Amino acid sequence: MSSSSKAFQWLSLVAIIWLQSINGTNTTFPAYSSQLKNTLSLSQLQINNLVFASDAGKLFGWFSGIAAIYLPLWPVLMIGSLLGLIGYGVQFLFVTDKISSPAYWQIFLLTMVAGNSVCWINTVCYVVSIRNFPFHQQVAVGLTTSYQGLSAKIYTDIVSTAFSSSPHKRAQAYLLLNSLLPLLVCVVVAPLVRNIDVGTGEPRNMAAGFNLMFVITIATGIYAVITSLGSMIGLDRMIGTGVFLLIPLVIPIVVKIREKLSRRWSLDRENRVYNVSIDDQNGLESIESGVVKQEEEEEHSTVQVHDEDGEVQVNHGIGVREEIGVKLMVQRIDFWLYFLVYFFSATIGLVFLNTLGQIAESRGSSKTSSLVSLSSSFGFFGRLMPSLLDYFFSRSKYMISRPAFLMALAGPMAGVFFLLLNPANVSLIISTAIIGVCTGAITSIAVSITTELFGTKKFSINHNVVVANISVGSFLFGYSSALLYRKEGDEDGSCLGMTCYRRTFIIWGSLCSFGTVLALTLYARTRKFYSKRSYRAS
Repeated sequence: MSSSSKAFQWLSLVAIIWLQSINGTNTTFPAYSSQLKNTLSLSQLQINNLVFASDAGKLFGWFSGIAAIYLPLWPVLMIGSLLGLIGYGVQFLFVTDKISSPAYWQIFLLTMVAGNSVCWINTVCYVVSIRNFPFHQQVAVGLTTSYQGLSAKIYTDIVSTAFSSSPHKRAQAYLLLNSLLPLLVCVVVAPLVRNIDVGTGEPRNMAAGFNLMFVITIATGIYAVITSLGSMIGLDRMIGTGVFLLIPLVIPIVVKIREKLSRRWSLDRENRVYNVSIDDQNGLESIESGVVKQEEEEEHSTVQVHDEDGEVQVNHGIGVREEIGVKLMVQRIDFWLYFLVYFFSATIGLVFLNTLGQIAESRGSSKTSSLVSLSSSFGFFGRLMPSLLDYFFSRSKYMISRPAFLMALAGPMAGVFFLLLNPANVSLIISTAIIGVCTGAITSIAVSITTELFGTKKFSINHNVVVANISVGSFLFGYSSALLYRKEGDEDGSCLGMTCYRRTFIIWGSLCSFGTVLALTLYARTRKFYSKRSYRAS
């Protein structure tokens, strides 16, 4: 791979970071759901159904997977941004009375379209990360995905800084930003989201780039957590976040400068060479011998697996159990175990985070925006954690497999739902942080598990099928919690006090405990495969 390609390779990673930073538009819903509820005179059940509608858009996420196979990536990206523009933009016009009062089904449909837009942008991000960094897939995906955890904080900071403090105006501001900001960023980065020819051998000097990227990312996360808990002025927070998002550009710039210096040095050297001695010829033969030997080693280090058509797929540097499509995937017991573990852990966590506005309101807390920002910041670290551990400790004998990691994350989630039965505000803060971390980590790990168990060839479709569980869970868990909320509430449907979500937390905690048991079962069934994969890595 040429240095120029290497610079564009890193530039594509920066572009994905920017895309993921603004792609979590659905995570901002808790920050303005109460205002939307009052503005449109909606019941709690209707609000929960809108949460489901946003997640239901993921049921059609496989369309983006098919599009990514047959279309260039930039139109796939633009389709996603335009769907967001329509979904959130028309809602903004409704809320600002630019269009006559909408029927509920129209709001529901628009929310579904907006939710589906996230899938299109996510698919592009995953595909670029996997194709452009074939030897560092988990690291690239984990790094970039972690930035989606910052979306809610970024939007919250912008709204707090640039818009009125009126609750009604804030709801309008979120809808406006959700519709326009992703479109603007997609237009800017569209030329950068393309496949880079990385060659067949593992590129050199990638470690320094990833080490620096980890330092930048961790610093960004620490800054996000500190500003979420602190009292920094909104404008300062927004400027600081913007600076941290621009810093990753240092890596492709440095690579490009090194490329130019190396090219100039090579030209100067060629001008000084007039003949080639016999010793030089021998040296060249020795170098060529070394290159051949290195290529042979690389060839032996590749992993060959057969796909569903019987074709041999070569995967450099990663262990893939089998290359299959959706038809065969849904026939595997491990798929359903994996699907249900996600369903009874991360999906419940996402429903909690989406309902955070109503939960905080029922407990008498007025700091919904701060809680959303907090969950966003800790979700950022949760998404980053798997790639951080994988990059630095993948060769360690103490590194646990990804299914074991799922089990280790589902367990604490079960515990914090029971902690929420405590009425203290600190219980809500701690639980929100832990659920943010665990949900973010499972979301990041899932991308790697899908590729390792079912292959990379049909990943864009396979993973959209996996995350379809979020839509199902959003409806079941959200709808049941809304029914329990209404049962405990007044005649007008509102509810205040710990009883509003007490039974819901007990149910969610019990289901997360069941998810932990399923994760243990998945770990036992895949232990042999992951032990072999660990042996190959070492």
